[in-house]
Amino acid sequence: MAAIRIGNGYDIHRLVPDRPLILGGVRIAHELGLLGHSDADVLIHAICDALLGAANLGDIGHHYSNKDPRWSGMDSKFFLKDVTRMLQERGWKIENVDCTVCLEAPKINPHIAAMKKVLAPLMNLTEEDVSIKATTNERLGYVGREEGVNAMAVALIKKPEA
Repeated sequence: MAAIRIGNGYDIHRLVPDRPLILGGVRIAHELGLLGHSDADVLIHAICDALLGAANLGDIGHHYSNKDPRWSGMDSKFFLKDVTRMLQERGWKIENVDCTVCLEAPKINPHIAAMKKVLAPLMNLTEEDVSIKATTNERLGYVGREEGVNAMAVALIKKPEA
């Protein structure tokens, strides 16, 4: 019988001036960007945590510490590709991911197709296997005040029968 596991991931970053807004590996024009040690791509970070959790490999901070200067300014696509490699080395195949990005502005729906095009090959998936949704926080809390962005992800992984 094949082994099947699910994992969930969550990430949050503060919105600040003078930083790029990168979500799902796509740079989006906006007056605010995400603050973080790497490029602060909350969507990719949530996906990494979902995949690592499903494989019982800890979290993104365990593998790519924000105290390690090697990861300063790093393109988060590197992390996702490396996490995919870690899973493959242990015999896991990523089946699909389902993600939600929560922010007030800018609108994300026009960028979802581009995000899928970037993310799918990093995980050896088709674009059909990558679900990305966007929502607001109805002007409530830090998201509603446009102080931050969060993302959630769920991943399904499978280890074929030996």
